[in-house]
Amino acid sequence: MIRKKEECTIDCREHMRDGNGTVQITNFINSQEELNDKGRLFSHMTLTPGTSIGYHVHETDSELFYILRGAAEYNDNGTMAELLPGDIALCPAGTGHGIACKGDETLELVALILYK
Repeated sequence: MIRKKEECTIDCREHMRDGNGTVQITNFINSQEELNDKGRLFSHMTLTPGTSIGYHVHETDSELFYILRGAAEYNDNGTMAELLPGDIALCPAGTGHGIACKGDETLELVALILYK
């Protein structure tokens, strides 16, 4: 199966997880079945300067971020870290995280959420 870029759906979420601004989400999958019911999200996220995804805990799933562009301030279960292109952040089930666009350049990342 091939899915062209123009076939992907785009969602805009304001104040995602009580964060700031609007996060644009380009969904690579149309349903959980496309991940063999082992996950619920595989997407490209765009955060403009000042935009963030608020801190939240993943109880029954894990989330991975792969930074494509820009700089991020990442809250790794209470520890702050800077992420740059090529960096990967993993939030295992039972832990929490949040992310914010840092600086003047738009932050772009790939996000994947898989079930425990």
